[in-house]
Amino acid sequence: MSTHEIYSGAALERDLHLEADVVIVGSGAGGGVTAEILSQAGLRVVLLEEGAHRTSSDFDLRELSTFAKLYYDGGLRPTSDGAMGIVQGRTVGGSTTVNWTSCFRTPEQTLRFWREQLGLEGMTSADLEPWFERMEARLSIRPWEFPNLNNQAMANGAEKLGWRYGAIPRNVLNCLNLGYCGLGCPMDRKQSMLVTTVPAALDHGAAMATRVRVERLEWSGDRVTGVDAITLDETGVHPSGHRVRVEAPWVVVAAGAINTPGLLMRSEVPDPHRLLGKRTFLQMHNYSLAVMPDRLDPFYGAPQSIYSDEFTWRDGVAGRAGFNLEAVGAQPVASMNFFKGMGDDLEAFARALPHRHTMVAQIRDGFHSESPGGQVELRTDGSAVLDYPINDYIWDGVRSSYLVMAECQFAAGATEVRPATSDAAGYRSWAEARSAISSLPLRAPNVFLNSTHPLGGCGMGRDATRGVVRPDGRHHQLENLMVIDGSVFPTSLGVNPSLSIYALAARNAEKLVATIAGRGPKDHANSAERHPTREVN
Repeated sequence: MSTHEIYSGAALERDLHLEADVVIVGSGAGGGVTAEILSQAGLRVVLLEEGAHRTSSDFDLRELSTFAKLYYDGGLRPTSDGAMGIVQGRTVGGSTTVNWTSCFRTPEQTLRFWREQLGLEGMTSADLEPWFERMEARLSIRPWEFPNLNNQAMANGAEKLGWRYGAIPRNVLNCLNLGYCGLGCPMDRKQSMLVTTVPAALDHGAAMATRVRVERLEWSGDRVTGVDAITLDETGVHPSGHRVRVEAPWVVVAAGAINTPGLLMRSEVPDPHRLLGKRTFLQMHNYSLAVMPDRLDPFYGAPQSIYSDEFTWRDGVAGRAGFNLEAVGAQPVASMNFFKGMGDDLEAFARALPHRHTMVAQIRDGFHSESPGGQVELRTDGSAVLDYPINDYIWDGVRSSYLVMAECQFAAGATEVRPATSDAAGYRSWAEARSAISSLPLRAPNVFLNSTHPLGGCGMGRDATRGVVRPDGRHHQLENLMVIDGSVFPTSLGVNPSLSIYALAARNAEKLVATIAGRGPKDHANSAERHPTREVN
């Protein structure tokens, strides 16, 4: 019988008041790693999670019900103008529970830009090497050498064209290659926070409250004094009538880009240089849909296992919008979202799914003066929403990537390629596609755009004029407030961000342990006594 201290906001019959050494808001990539490190060091930790505690026994692999249970807004969290959806997990483990397991180290080009253009020190590849190695070992991250036919088709096209490509490192252990990663792993082979760091933190005495929505941080002077939350019902939509309050000398916000800036804005934390919520990036995704002569059955096997960075830095770091390329292995309902058609066209698209090959280009943003990202804002009800204007710089990246993806798919043997926009047709040759895409009108919402990689909004900077937090995650104005998640990145990354978040979280969590202990992290971890989390009546 589990002795883990877990509260469900939906089941509470009275208000809950807890005390701890550290309270962490969010249980995803940043929050989960931080919780494990702090609790193993003997600190009393409370984790607060808005989502429910779903486990592999709950993962029935049904798309529509799973999107409702495990994602924000069913996986289609809209930008303020509704032009695109942002895919974010809302469950214990956050997006790590539902992502496709692609894990890359932060590119040296990105780190060099941060150092040379933004003045961030301690961010070389050598500086981060031990943290990458640590998290790669902890989460069993290694290149996946068993591409399905869908990913192999992309490799074939890249090989024929002479482009760089390689195997994607994945955080899996004895993966069964089912292909349902986006619906939660029913066999617990994905090494998400749900099955790794969160259980480890609970084993070391951490407490967790789920179905609680943190409304604000209370603060006075230069310190946060408490965290206030409301409980939610089983649906996660409506308040269930109780409140949760946690008091701790240290507060870590790890609610992700959009939610972390939103919480700090609701709390009206000091923001003297008006940086909070600005420079929020998406690594915007756009898609190319092809038909192959042979069956691919793209919804089976690891969804992503091949990538190409041939065009990520083609015009230099600060040049035109670069993008990396990956294959898309989605189940039928998700695949249908890529196609904006109706009637007979939609039926034909669906019938061709076993032969359907989909590529995605992830456009890196934040490296150019014409790529400032978006702005997190608060709606009248206090919820956070992202305003992300799509300008000519981004549209240039969309058009360029449409051309590149079509060329790759035709090189791989496609009989038809259609960019994922309702203004495009199905093109039967590379020559036809190249001519048509070059003059194709690009406009929202006709073009299908989305993102699974929101980043920024609480960017790190060497001083308060250049960032919301310090490079170690400490807030510039509130001394006991840390931000440890993807919102601290000052640009997008040029790769899938999971491993970058894991590594930076591990580094900054160890620094926090040392700060709290007043001595080295190892000494603290070996000598600290364990204390149970205390519930205050």
